[in-house]
Amino acid sequence: MVQLTLPKNSTVHRGKVWPKPAGSKHKEFQIYRWDPEDGRNPRLDTYYVDTDDCGPMVLDALLWIKNKVDPTLTLRRSCREGICGSCAMNIDGSNTLACTTGWGDINGIVKIYPLPHMPVVKDLVPDLTHFYAQHALIEPWLQTVSPTPEKEHLQSHEDREKLDGLYECILCACCTTSCPSYWWNGDRYLGPAALLQAYRWIVDSRDERTGERLDQLEDPFRLYRCHTILNCVQVCPKGLNPAKAIGEIKKMMVERRV
Repeated sequence: MVQLTLPKNSTVHRGKVWPKPAGSKHKEFQIYRWDPEDGRNPRLDTYYVDTDDCGPMVLDALLWIKNKVDPTLTLRRSCREGICGSCAMNIDGSNTLACTTGWGDINGIVKIYPLPHMPVVKDLVPDLTHFYAQHALIEPWLQTVSPTPEKEHLQSHEDREKLDGLYECILCACCTTSCPSYWWNGDRYLGPAALLQAYRWIVDSRDERTGERLDQLEDPFRLYRCHTILNCVQVCPKGLNPAKAIGEIKKMMVERRV
């Protein structure tokens, strides 16, 4: 049998089990912990949350733990309303937002990890530097060659409706980090989030660089590594469909060759 040697920091060990707080009702949480400064392997720490003293969302429980049990627990959060995307993480095996996921909807132990595939800064905080760089690559702003109008670029109601389901993306990275094609080709494949945003500007009737935008995506990896696995659709906390947007871009690529 082949013997494999795992690299350092690749194995997640069972960590500390924190004592149960006072109270009659508890919910168990197992949370990924890793501090790059202590030189130890990642671990899963076990916490018990007093459900009578905690809000209904997973983010409420994480903040309860940080404020009342373990102040070293590290996570990102901001709006608490499903708008900023800061608290994206893997909860109960699925990428989602901690602020819109109820811990009461999860049977048994709530297991929480950082978003997969991304390098981890600490605990539940992923390094999204590469993800944001790919978003910047598609130049996500209105580009025109016509003279700037005195007031605004006009758009019909019909053309405006084409942007529905595209502009709502909050760049939480749930979709991109759930995509197997991105796991293996993330250095060159742009991923669902960036391509959804690319299509948002390609289809905008006010933008006048459609050809150049398509040229930029005409690459064996940037666009065509999408194999329509649809994980991105399943996990999007805003109910968007990146796979459909990617399919529309591919369709436009074909149509302009005819």
